[in-house]
Amino acid sequence: MSFAYFTHPLSLKHEMGAHHPECPDRVRVIDDYLRASGLLDFARLETAPAAPREVILRAHGVHLLETLEARSPATGYTDIDGDTTMNPFTLQAALHAAGAAVAATDLVCSGEVQRAFCNIRPPGHHAERDRAMGFCFFNNAAIAVLHALHAHGLQRVAIIDFDVHHGNGSEEILRDECDAGRVLMASTFQYPLYPGSGTNPLSSTSVNVPLAAYSKGDALRAAVIEKWLPALDEFAPQLIVISAGFDAHRDDELAMLGWVEADFRWVTQQIVAVADRHCSGRIVSTLEGGYALDALARCVGEHVKVLVGAD
Repeated sequence: MSFAYFTHPLSLKHEMGAHHPECPDRVRVIDDYLRASGLLDFARLETAPAAPREVILRAHGVHLLETLEARSPATGYTDIDGDTTMNPFTLQAALHAAGAAVAATDLVCSGEVQRAFCNIRPPGHHAERDRAMGFCFFNNAAIAVLHALHAHGLQRVAIIDFDVHHGNGSEEILRDECDAGRVLMASTFQYPLYPGSGTNPLSSTSVNVPLAAYSKGDALRAAVIEKWLPALDEFAPQLIVISAGFDAHRDDELAMLGWVEADFRWVTQQIVAVADRHCSGRIVSTLEGGYALDALARCVGEHVKVLVGAD
C-alpha cells in the first residue's frame, strides 16, 4: 500500500498571536511524532504546492480571495474575526494548505498512491464560500472534494468530518453537490458548541450526528455504526476525503468530549474499511482541529498508522 505525506514550511510561519491554540507547534509535534515512530519511513514525502487560483474559486467566491489578498498585512496582524487573524505569512500558508489537499487528491485519483495525509495549517472546515472564520481561511477539504469531481471526473465523493466542531463551511460549500447526489457528508460534532450549526442539515445527504457534551467513545461508535456506515455503503463513494480533527480528545480544553486514542484508531479503521469496499482504499485526509499537543500527536499517529496499513 502506497502512502503520501504532505506538509509545508509555511505552516510553521502562520500564527495568530501568543497563546492562540491554533499554533505552529501543532504541525511540528505531529511531524516529529510521525518521523520518530517510523510511520513515514516508506511514505512518499511531499512539499505542498500552492493551490491555483482557479481551484480555490471552485469552492470560494472571488470576493473572499480578493479580501484576504487586500487584508494580508506586511507586518503585524489583521483580525478577520474574534479568533481568526492574519500575519504576513497567513495567505501563502493557506494557499499551500489548500494546495496540499489538491495535490494529494491528484496523487490518489491518479493511482500513484492509495492514501495521503496532509499535515498542514491553517485548517479549513469552517471557511464558507464567502467567509473566513473559526481559524480557517480556505476550506481545504471542500476544495479537494470539488477538485476530485471537476478535475478527475468522479461521480461520488464522500467527505467525513470527525472534528469536535461542526464543519459548517464544508456543508455550505458542498450543498449543491450533495443535493445532486455527487457528495455525501458524514460528520460527528459536540452540540451545542461553536459554530452552533449542524442540527438542521442543509442537504438530505448530510449525515450529521450531534453528540452531547461529556459523551465518550461509545457515542461515537454508535453514530458511526448506526448512521454513517449504512449511508456510506449505500452511497458507494469513489473517493473519501477526511476532515481529521482531533479536538474531541478528553485532554482538549476547547471541547467536552471524552475520546481517547483508541477511538481515533477505531473510527479510522471504519473509514478505511468503507474505502476498501467501494473505492480501492482511496483516501485523502487533511488536518483540522486538535489543540492538546501531546494528545494531538498521539492521535494523529493512530490515524496515520491505520492509513498506512500498520494497524
